[in-house]
Amino acid sequence: MPLKQDLIREIFELVWRRTAAERDKNENSQNVDSEAGASTSKKKGFNGANPHALKLSCELLRIFVTEAIQRAAAIAEIEGSPKIEATHLERILPQLLLDF
Repeated sequence: MPLKQDLIREIFELVWRRTAAERDKNENSQNVDSEAGASTSKKKGFNGANPHALKLSCELLRIFVTEAIQRAAAIAEIEGSPKIEATHLERILPQLLLDF
């Protein structure tokens, strides 16, 4: 089942909104310490994601998850386990992250 682009877009937007809110909070605390006239105006808000970047991100996540499942399944098979467990994923994760 392919990843839904709408789901990935929602996740990205959530992260971007939280990051922007944290950045605004940090800027506001810094502005309190500095002079009021020294601040500059910055463009704020979310403009959206490029559809091509979103499609590429979905494909990258799909490949990442598929590779993780295949590696964990190989470990489970070596151990004689009929299903993939969290410990199998924990064992393959460090090398998987290095490979990606």
